[in-house]
Order: sequence, then structure tokens, then C-alpha cells
Amino acid sequence: MQAVQERAVVTRRSRLVLPKHVRMRYDPLRQAWAVLSPERIFWPNEIGLEILRRCDGKTSVRAIIAALALEFDAEEEEISEDVIAFLQEWADNLLLRFS
Repeated sequence: MQAVQERAVVTRRSRLVLPKHVRMRYDPLRQAWAVLSPERIFWPNEIGLEILRRCDGKTSVRAIIAALALEFDAEEEEISEDVIAFLQEWADNLLLRFS
């Protein structure tokens, strides 16, 4: 019988980082940033890219939300749910790992 792996849940205290098999690369032809993983490529929008750039394994999700709110002149409460949902989706797809 295989063990069932529990889903890791992103919280404001989480610290996330791109795993070794995932990297970001600028595509000069498309003039856009791509996130590359084995056999897959993702084209995050500007906000998604700003979130991913802050996932350094040291910065908490709380700090990422605060920085984004300041940079984009938004209320933390307004953006926190979207930021956490974005990070959760990427973590669920193994494109981010918890540090």
C-alpha cells in the first residue's frame, strides 16, 4: 500500500523557493520571461513574475504580500488571497517548494 502524501498548504508564514529543476529565463524573441521545468514552460504575467522573483526561500509570504502591496499601491488584505492562491497553485504543481 502506498503512503498518501499530504498537500502542503501555503500560509503567510511559508517560505518558498523555485526547486532546482525549475528556472526562469528571458526569451528575447517573445520579449517575455518564461518559467522552465522539465517538459513544461510557463509564461507568467507581470504580477506572477513579481511574486516568483520574491520566492527566495528566505522571504515569507507575509513579507512578499507587504512588498507587493507597497510596490503596486494596494491594500494587503485585497491582494493576500490572490497571492496565496497563486503560490498554492505553483506549489501544488511542484514548481515551488517549501524551504
